[in-house]
Amino acid sequence: MLKQRSSDGISLRTIHLWLMIGAAFMAALMMYTTFQLSTDFSHIAEASEQQIELRKAARELMDASDYLTESVQRFTIHGDRRFMDDYFTEAFENNRREEAISTMSAGTGAESALSSLQLAMNGSLELMNREYYAMRLVIDAKGYTDYPEALRSVVLSKEDLALSPDEKLFRAIDMVHDDAYYSQKNSIRANMRASLDALEQMAYDDDSAMLDSFSRDLALVRVVIILQTIGIFFMVWLTARLGIHPVLTAVQRIKEDNPIPEVGANEFRYLARTYNKMYEVYKTSLDHLNFKASHDELTGAYNRSGYDLLLSSLDLSTTYMLLFDVDNFKSINDTYGHETGDKVLVKLVQILTSNFRSDDYVCRIGGDEFVVFMVHAVKTQNELVASKVRTILEKLAETSDGLPKTSVSVGIVHGSDAAESKNLFSLADKAMYLAKQSGKSGHAFYKK
Repeated sequence: MLKQRSSDGISLRTIHLWLMIGAAFMAALMMYTTFQLSTDFSHIAEASEQQIELRKAARELMDASDYLTESVQRFTIHGDRRFMDDYFTEAFENNRREEAISTMSAGTGAESALSSLQLAMNGSLELMNREYYAMRLVIDAKGYTDYPEALRSVVLSKEDLALSPDEKLFRAIDMVHDDAYYSQKNSIRANMRASLDALEQMAYDDDSAMLDSFSRDLALVRVVIILQTIGIFFMVWLTARLGIHPVLTAVQRIKEDNPIPEVGANEFRYLARTYNKMYEVYKTSLDHLNFKASHDELTGAYNRSGYDLLLSSLDLSTTYMLLFDVDNFKSINDTYGHETGDKVLVKLVQILTSNFRSDDYVCRIGGDEFVVFMVHAVKTQNELVASKVRTILEKLAETSDGLPKTSVSVGIVHGSDAAESKNLFSLADKAMYLAKQSGKSGHAFYKK
């Protein structure tokens, strides 16, 4: 089974299937890795946004606490009701401290920061009792009757009630400016710093974790890109190895009229084997043609039957037809005799055979008319053909062999100029007629 598979080659269908599977896998892997990178970016953005919100919430609580401190201190110093109103607007309407706690509570992983922030909030609430008392002293000293309900439940001590208005004001100022008051403020700030430190640590830990995840996913993307690059080179190599190279080799062998190597993919090997069998049959049939039936007895060139067979089997797109007509051949027969005329024809065939390749075909199609099929030749080789004709004319003009000086008129046509093989001779004949009109002993190419 393995030997058979090795000799048959890999099927193109199998290769195509595996290439499709590989491409689908690599595409899915690339989509997965890009999705992971996108997810990492989203997580980083969300974490950054959350960190900003949490830090903002923590600072809002401190700002609110400081605002309350500033308002109560101004109220105790100036006794202006606006500062008292500002205080209670912040405490019960703006609610920045409560919103800060709510925002922190909604954040994920911020338990430590929330705990410190809650302590700061508790300290701020505890400090409000002292601030309420100080404001009540100011209200009592100023004799205000319209003030917030929250202050009505504040009861002054007997000692403070016995104080004069100025003493009450001084007592109120002292309560929100003494060391005890700022000690509580510092405690609130310390808890705030602890909350911010916890947020910083949380941000560092989150960033480190997300960067590690991002680095892993980025490394995976690099691996996928490398694999895709290798896969592309492999597909190009495999296509060239099993498809393109065997086809190019086969075309060259066909041009050289040789068998095709049975290499490449399974399907191409099958085609190569089929072609080679047909090629063997074709060569065998040519070799077994009756020589007398296909060749001229006098000159050894192909006769009319051989010409017809060759014309039907040649690739006209890569073939030149050269039609030779001996100039004044009747005069040679009349002057020197038919025996000399026959020797002239034999000499012509020998010259033609020696000046063309072994793959080319020399045919005698009439008394003094000859055809040469120059195969595997593209249309751009006109100069080479013309050079061969000039050499043939030079050798025919030699008389050292005792034969009279002879010349030929040659009509040349490339097979690509003919719509069908049966039209090729008439085109070559037209070209030869032009050569005759030009004074004989020369050649002419057919032109459309």
